[in-house]
This record gives sequence, structure tokens and C-alpha cells, in this order.
Amino acid sequence: MLGSLHPLKNRLLSALPSEDKALLVPYLTPMELDKGRLLYDPGDTIDQVYFPNDGVISLMTLMESGAAIESATIGREGALGLMAAVAPRQSLSRAIVQAPGSALRIAAGPLHDAWTRSAALRTLVDRHNEALFGHAIQSVACNALHAVEARFCRWLLSCHDRIDSNTVSLTQEFLADMLGVQRTTVTAVAGSLQNKGLIRYRRGVVDILDRNGLEAMTCECYAAVRRSYERLLPDPFGDEEALDVRARG
Repeated sequence: MLGSLHPLKNRLLSALPSEDKALLVPYLTPMELDKGRLLYDPGDTIDQVYFPNDGVISLMTLMESGAAIESATIGREGALGLMAAVAPRQSLSRAIVQAPGSALRIAAGPLHDAWTRSAALRTLVDRHNEALFGHAIQSVACNALHAVEARFCRWLLSCHDRIDSNTVSLTQEFLADMLGVQRTTVTAVAGSLQNKGLIRYRRGVVDILDRNGLEAMTCECYAAVRRSYERLLPDPFGDEEALDVRARG
């Protein structure tokens, strides 16, 4: 059981009024999100819900051939498995920790009980699910229509929004899976961005050197997804103006 939530970095939990948050606190357990940790596979019952404080969780769509591609990411702006607050659910994708961090975990049962009692929590669940759905469908279009270099920039920016560092630790294989390309393509794209002075790429690590440059090279999908989160969720990426879920539910 969690004794204190301070400092609390998960923005969904932070947005709840204190009386609504109190419904969850006795059932929240802190945990580490170790890099590469598998949280769910397709078809798994969602019995635990994760509220990241930092780090990034990837949602991967799997094919029968073993091929996979990332459909969305979840960080401290949201939660993994939040739809289980409404009713029992099975995971539709593989959820794996892409960038390490920490999280607060709660069993689906107590979360559902709190959902039935808290209008603010119901509002956040609805908005989060809408934002995540919008993220996923934008990714479908992006993966089909946009160049790998632009998609790589989008992914780096999305990851950067969710961590407190300019350094992202990941393997070439992981990048290839997320982008749905061969490893040689990852090497070529990363080398091109490095030559432009936007990143430093070394084995297992990407250092972001010029965020503005990445924003100039990314596709429209990065801004579209970000706008959706900012419209629907309270202060998702630390912007000054946050939505009030009590006033705008």
C-alpha cells in the first residue's frame, strides 16, 4: 500500500480532486518500469492498471508472422489498461516498457469501484480513452503514408515529451519494431539525423541535441496527436494551462 503520493508525476492522478484521489490511494502500489518489461500480451486479462510517473510504455500491434509495429505510447500523461475501470477487458496489443521509469499500479477491481463513485474519474477515463484511440488511428495513417525519417522524428519527440532526459536508451531491434522497418533502415535514418546535428546515435542510446530541428522534420502527425491530448487531458505534457475535469466534465 502507498503511504504518500508526493511527488506525484502522473498527470491523470494529479488532476483528480483530493476526495476522488483518496478513493485510489489505499490501493496504489509503487513499482519500477524496467526497460523491456512485458506488461501485457494480446488476449491477456487486464487485471492491473499502470499510472506511469515517468518512462514510456509502447503498445505494439502483432502479426501472425511475428512482425510488430508500435500503435501508441503511454507515459505520465495517461495510464495503461485504464479501460478496465469501466468493465473487465482483455488487452488488444502487447504492452512493453520502452523507456524505464516508475509507476503506480492498482488492481482493476478497486479502480472500477472508484470509477462508480467518482464523476471526475469517469470524465478522465473517457477523455483518456478518446485521446489514446486518436493516437492509435493517427499512427495507422502515419505508418502508411509518411517517410521513415519523419516517423522516427515523431517517435523521438513523443518519447521526449514523456521523460525528464534528452537521452533515450533503446536497441536498434526495438527501434526497427516500433517503426516497422529493417535494422539497416534504422541505421541509415539515425545516421542522417546525426549528420544534420539533430541527434547523437550510439549503440543502444539516442541523445536529442536539437528538438526544434526534429520538430521541423517530423510529419503533421506529431502535432495532431499532441493537440488531441492537450484538448482532452489535464496538462498532459506540463503546459501552463490545464483543463479542469470538475468544471468541464
